[in-house]
Amino acid sequence: MESEKHWYVIHTYSGYENKVMANLERKVHSMAMENEIFNIVVPMEDEVEIKDGQKKISKKKVFPGYVLVEMIVTDRSWYVVRNTPGVTGFVGSGTKPIPLSTAEVKHILKSMGMEDVKPKLDIELNQLVRITAGAFENWSATVIEVHPEQAKLKVLVDMFGRETPVELDYTQVEKI
Repeated sequence: MESEKHWYVIHTYSGYENKVMANLERKVHSMAMENEIFNIVVPMEDEVEIKDGQKKISKKKVFPGYVLVEMIVTDRSWYVVRNTPGVTGFVGSGTKPIPLSTAEVKHILKSMGMEDVKPKLDIELNQLVRITAGAFENWSATVIEVHPEQAKLKVLVDMFGRETPVELDYTQVEKI
């Protein structure tokens, strides 16, 4: 199966979207799958209703019966999501889920006022990390700055006996 992180659509029983999201978040936490399943979203938008002259804003599901999941599809993560109560399956052909395109995800998240979901990273200063992408892939580095609001960090890479600062995205590193 795939080893890249993408957004997928899960089909659920109608009305069970929030329950599926809560169950899946619990499963991810209890089974320590934060490195395979990252974000779970029920797409919602504000709906303005005028009742008795009063303006009332309520949340409305954009895609009733569907939940979005940002994950890396492995046999284990696929099984966990597929066997969550209320889930009827992934949207896709046969047993292989089809990821949403980046444009589709951006459009959905933007309509929810989320723009981009910021990745979470549990990393501290002076911690050793492995760079997983870019020019320094597979190099070890020491964290010297963390900027959660930009989802970036600065690390020191030992290059030719000198420590060189490099700025990276959260998605380009992993804990050692």
